[in-house]
Amino acid sequence: MKQVVIATKNKGKAKDFEALFAPLGYEVVTMFDVAPDMEIEETGTTFEENAVLKAETLSRELGKLVIADDSGLAIDALGGEPGVYSARYAGDHDDEANIVKVLDKLQGVPEAERTARFCCALAIAGPNLETYTVFGTCEGVILNEKRGTNGFGYDPIFYVPALGRAMAELTPEEKGAISHRGNAIRKLADELPNLLK
Repeated sequence: MKQVVIATKNKGKAKDFEALFAPLGYEVVTMFDVAPDMEIEETGTTFEENAVLKAETLSRELGKLVIADDSGLAIDALGGEPGVYSARYAGDHDDEANIVKVLDKLQGVPEAERTARFCCALAIAGPNLETYTVFGTCEGVILNEKRGTNGFGYDPIFYVPALGRAMAELTPEEKGAISHRGNAIRKLADELPNLLK
């Protein structure tokens, strides 16, 4: 069976892709399965650059089809911060410290100016494939305090006006239907049959 490698060591992320690739005859594996010791430095200045960097580096190394994503939060009042530094905004992958830093920086900013979006760039690269990228977003507003216990990262302070709840108050199904990654995956799904001919 042909394999597609998801450039993550997070098994949960891989599940998002299994439904896409199984009908096309691909087994989905992660870096944890095929390259557990490999680290790829994200030196890009945009989500797309980082996704392409990860996908192409891993594809060259393994000679396989690879999908990589880079995602994060862009807040308008902060000039697009934390952006590509979302996971390490206040240090290394410390969700709580990241939230505190965002809320501190937004103190005194009125609700109307607290607009933000989650962004996700997906890149697919392979031995005989021109690298292809898609981009998904989810619009919202940054709350003054945390709400909800689902999700991770900035989900507790990201309010989704369309649903009247914070991202961390949504079920996984509700989140998947509107999330930046869900939107990017749906765009990729539309193109996959053509890309993999």
